[in-house]
Amino acid sequence: MYTTTHVADPVIIFVIGGPGSGKGTQCERISKKYGFTHLSTGDLLREEVASGSDLGKSCNEVMKKGQLVSDEQVLALLKKAIHNNGWTNGFLVDGYPRNLDQAIAFEKEVGPVNIILFFRCSDDIMIQRLMDRGLTSGRVDDNDETIKHRLATFHENSDSILENFGEKVVCICAERDPNAIFNDVVRALDTLPKG
Repeated sequence: MYTTTHVADPVIIFVIGGPGSGKGTQCERISKKYGFTHLSTGDLLREEVASGSDLGKSCNEVMKKGQLVSDEQVLALLKKAIHNNGWTNGFLVDGYPRNLDQAIAFEKEVGPVNIILFFRCSDDIMIQRLMDRGLTSGRVDDNDETIKHRLATFHENSDSILENFGEKVVCICAERDPNAIFNDVVRALDTLPKG
């Protein structure tokens, strides 16, 4: 059993993978096992949209087009969420960073990342998963045209992150059964120093 404490330098894990790679599913399991707080940038953005704020309305228009919300807006949402969840074993930052500038800004303004879990998955599998999810989710960004744009954007931006944080990146094949994927995740996270 884990003990939750307020820490000055919490464990920070970036969880990166294309849309539909299974990041959210694995983050739920990681949170439960390790007591980490799961911060999904997508969820934070959708909550902001649902709030009806001016920022939420602006974000909604951008998301409908399959484009990325500005780096500054996403970082502000993450900083707020981390500040509001100070009592934790660590943070799983899901779907962020989406580009190298975001990664650098996060480490400068929030703190260093301990490990990056990169869920590698083929476009065909991700598209199929997202189309299946889109039938029931009602999400504005789960449609064929938007999915293809999101995948292209992901591929365009992720390589520089992986290259620059090479020693912190753990690549995990996300095309398998969720239990097999989680076993690889556990092996990676169990190497982290215990706080």
